Amino acid sequence: MGEPESPAAQAATPEAPAARSGGGIVAVLAVAGIVAALMQTLVVPLIGRLPDILHTSASNASWTVTATLLAGAVAIPAVGRLGDLYGKRRLLLVSVVPLVVGSVVCALASSVVPMIIGRGLQGVGMGLIPLGISALRDVLPPERLGGAIALISSSMGIGGALGLPIAAAVAENTSWRVLFWASAALSVVIGVLIWLLVPAAPVRAGSGRFDVVGAVGLGIGVVCLLLAVSKGADWGWTSGTTLGLFAAAVVVLLAWGVFELRVTDPMVDLRTTARRQVLLTNVASILVGCAMYAQSLVLMQLLQLPKALGYGLGQSMFAAGLWMAPAGLMMMLVSPLGAKLSAARGPKTTLCAGSLVIALGYGVSLALIGSTWGVLVVALVINGGVGLAYGAMPALIMGAVPRSETGAANSFNTLMRSLGTSTGAALVGVILSQLTVSVAGHVIPSEDGFRTAMLLGCGVALVAALVTLTLPRRRPAATSPATAATAGETAAPTRP
Repeated sequence: MGEPESPAAQAATPEAPAARSGGGIVAVLAVAGIVAALMQTLVVPLIGRLPDILHTSASNASWTVTATLLAGAVAIPAVGRLGDLYGKRRLLLVSVVPLVVGSVVCALASSVVPMIIGRGLQGVGMGLIPLGISALRDVLPPERLGGAIALISSSMGIGGALGLPIAAAVAENTSWRVLFWASAALSVVIGVLIWLLVPAAPVRAGSGRFDVVGAVGLGIGVVCLLLAVSKGADWGWTSGTTLGLFAAAVVVLLAWGVFELRVTDPMVDLRTTARRQVLLTNVASILVGCAMYAQSLVLMQLLQLPKALGYGLGQSMFAAGLWMAPAGLMMMLVSPLGAKLSAARGPKTTLCAGSLVIALGYGVSLALIGSTWGVLVVALVINGGVGLAYGAMPALIMGAVPRSETGAANSFNTLMRSLGTSTGAALVGVILSQLTVSVAGHVIPSEDGFRTAMLLGCGVALVAALVTLTLPRRRPAATSPATAATAGETAAPTRP
């Protein structure tokens, strides 16, 4: 396991689904990814009101955000591997179920515990995004693969950006429960569309067993790490809890790695992950995820701070969300351009270009974030770069792994992006908590704090570009993301 399929094995694999044009398939999977990503930002406009709504403390209410992150981190790798073993369409349908159930549980919740449970179930549904990307390789003809991969990969950013204004508008004008009833209805519609329009690709017999121990070990290690990263600022970075979680993450993940190298059918094939192209793409994914999330936190706060501060822009939550929404749409607009660039020069070039565009956006922010229009321009440039980078990552991953591992490999890459966004949030949180001013008895981030956070984003994006430059050169035969994805099945991958 872990080696590319031979040409004979590839020829023996039925490819009937690929004969379809795929327009409906791509649309359904893209919308599914957007809906899944919406769940991450669904409660953000409610955070200030949740303690009263749920009769709990602000600290407890914050778990409604953390639960989604943690549940997604645990579920995404497992769902990806199960998709490889039992069929991606089947697991796409399975992933819709926790979205529906979690939304209904949240809509009916009147206390914090059921709300956290419901939000956790919604996080499990995040597996729709990497599954959708991996399914494309099975059901689309090669000439449509590059653009489709870029579009669905960008759905994470699109859903996150659109979620803020939509959720804010609903929360300000009607009952907060409508948010969750609407998300339940959308999830049901997505499930029906997947059932009707996404074909089932053949699954190779004898493709392995599900590694339960590996799934549990990875889940525990990732939860410990993400808990420490996401809650470290609240608990204290030098507190026993935070340091203990970091230590536990290191021990558990090291033990998990040793186990995965010895088991016959690993949860994540670390030998495949260690290939130069896969490893460096995952490192770049962490860095790009970190850079992407930094600007989201900074720009949303700047938009909502009072104008009297001299650097705040005095917008409501709803208005701030509307100013940021076009940035999510920008990711959708640049995805076909990224696919064309990847076809002409390879996904390595697209990933590097995306990282440099992100750095450019952060660089010009130092002169533009004093106005709402300047913030919009900065957000458009940065998210345009993110769209280029996110679209190239799956193509690089699928260009280096066999077809039987696309689900697991893409899910692991999605996990790396999530780790990057969590790390970005933690780093920006530290900067903004250290560089502050006191106004009317309230401590708020200073203008220097925001500018320092933007410089951090610029630096991280430049490092991502440097990492991308060390990726292997594209093989001459791999002239597009589609052929790059196929190359992983027909030729030995480049090794360090």
